[in-house]
Amino acid sequence: MLLEEHIGVIIRKGPPRPQDAIATIPASASSYEMTSEDDIGDALTQLATHGDAITLYVTGSREPVLARILSVDPELPHFVLELNEGLELPPGKITFVAVLPKAKIQFRLTSQEWKTLPGQPHLIPLIFPETCAVLDRRAVERVETPLGDNFTASLDIHGTIHEWSIYDFSLGGLGLRCSKIAAKGLIKGRKLPEVHLELDGELVIVAELEVRFTRGFRSFLAGEQMHIGCQFVNLKPEAAAEMKLLIDQINNAPRHR
Repeated sequence: MLLEEHIGVIIRKGPPRPQDAIATIPASASSYEMTSEDDIGDALTQLATHGDAITLYVTGSREPVLARILSVDPELPHFVLELNEGLELPPGKITFVAVLPKAKIQFRLTSQEWKTLPGQPHLIPLIFPETCAVLDRRAVERVETPLGDNFTASLDIHGTIHEWSIYDFSLGGLGLRCSKIAAKGLIKGRKLPEVHLELDGELVIVAELEVRFTRGFRSFLAGEQMHIGCQFVNLKPEAAAEMKLLIDQINNAPRHR
């Protein structure tokens, strides 16, 4: 297949927004190098399928360029980058950063001329990087909430009390589900004070959360919904100890539960 050709995938999101920008992996972070062409292809394919944001950092500029991956060739180490409308890449070295469900990835590509697809200046065909840095984002164990059990978060948004489902949690944070309308204004970095967490119908914890990401999805029954990933802010040691016991109980429970 020619590099100029590409295989389309279903893109489930609109263009990346400024709040979708992702910081680079710190030099001091403990990351590892992914060198397998198949592994790199799998990671890029996952990003393309989900339509997740890719953040590009151009050498000499602090302003990120937002894009996503339109498609990945199923046979050759080629992919097509889709820039937001009106953007273009200057020549030189560029750092690409993206977030997978369990890891942050980062790689660099260099070109003196980023050639675009004919008649489509926002689409740039590229070759896989030789290596990709991977940072495990989940330094603490995260578990999915068991089906049929009561795991909810009650919080005050704009003077209205909402009760949302918790779909997974860890000692570092948790994931919430709510309607797209209810999630309005919950951008990355927003603090949610005094959130009441009811875990397994027995353990109740009051904690402060910080929104780290939002991701839309469509439910057949409920329509447009949002996943909201939150990080705990200064979780009290007593609450952390109780949560650790609950995590152990869920992990040791029979699988048919």
